[in-house]
Amino acid sequence: MKILSKTLNKINIFLENNPKITIYFPQFLIILVLTIIISYFSLNASTNMAARGIETGFAFLKNKASFDIQFSLIEFDSNDSYARAYLVGLLNTLLVSGIGIFFATVIGFFVGIIRLSTNILASKVAEAYIEIFRNIPLLLQIFFWYFAVLRLLPSSENSLILFDFVFANIKGIYVPRFVWTNFNFLTYGLVVSILAIYIFRFYSKKKQDLTGVQVPTFTTSLIIFVVINLLFIIIGNVGLSLTYPVLETNRGIHNYSGGVSVIPELIALAFSLSLYTSTFIAECVRAGILGIDKGQKEAAASIGLSKSQILKLIVIPQALRIIIPPVTNQYLNLTKNSSLAAAIAYPDIVLVFAGTALMQTGKAIEIVSITMLTYLTLSISISLFMNWYNKKNSLTER
Repeated sequence: MKILSKTLNKINIFLENNPKITIYFPQFLIILVLTIIISYFSLNASTNMAARGIETGFAFLKNKASFDIQFSLIEFDSNDSYARAYLVGLLNTLLVSGIGIFFATVIGFFVGIIRLSTNILASKVAEAYIEIFRNIPLLLQIFFWYFAVLRLLPSSENSLILFDFVFANIKGIYVPRFVWTNFNFLTYGLVVSILAIYIFRFYSKKKQDLTGVQVPTFTTSLIIFVVINLLFIIIGNVGLSLTYPVLETNRGIHNYSGGVSVIPELIALAFSLSLYTSTFIAECVRAGILGIDKGQKEAAASIGLSKSQILKLIVIPQALRIIIPPVTNQYLNLTKNSSLAAAIAYPDIVLVFAGTALMQTGKAIEIVSITMLTYLTLSISISLFMNWYNKKNSLTER
């Protein structure tokens, strides 16, 4: 026992004299254990696959996919490779996730603020909205909007017509397509206008911090955007024309050609994700606003600020530090929940790559690994951006 006690004392003295060991050694052990676990499962999988004569590798990505995709943001046909099919699925996932995040944020902030309104009717309507949509499973909401609403629209020849150029039927919604000439000049105008707005907002904020004078940034930014782009359109002789959807009949089958078609699967999925996620964002916004001390609002009111100015200049900037972390979680959940698209055959990365491509090639480990890594990358990218935004909006002590 004395020998053991002396040994332990020597170890304690050694660790006290070398504090870096106590920091890095546990991390080394964790990495070692994880490496052993991953190596074991990888070796076991490769051994079993070799015993069954199954080849591994990613060479299959160059092979011809031999299937078509209903909806694609880029050109794709059955002669293209599995790698391009993966890209189509990825872009479709990014599209529905981006639409969902945008509308969920707008709706969530609006409902969250209305939830705190002194108007009882508005507050109760917002509360009912939140309680209804957040307590119904997302998959059921997707089924409802797809099967009970959009699939009940009329056929192509009996389409619902709005403003004489928007057509809605069971195959989707068809709207005119914008066709630009000399589009490069318009792109330059967008870049220059965004840069000008950024510089203007930077100096207006700096002026407000130094003098307290508030500049109407939104109105001025809008004017800058419109004026600069109009100048580039005039100088570059940028033209704009519209191609309208036209009903065509081929062998008794009616369909629209031209314009832009939005498939019902995309509408149902984006709508469901937006409504469902916005309820949680609304509660995050409500919690953030309630987290601001009442004295802040009273002090702002005492110097003559209106309710809208108090909300915009005092409450929201301080509430963001409370709102952003939980909202980040909701963005991550929305992106991952977009994988439910397979339930209504929206061609996202799960349906196209981890579904059809997997069934054709049998490359389960490779395809599932790529799909998992894709979602991991998307989630980490969202987290990094939101953490940067949160740090930018955090309060700095003076």
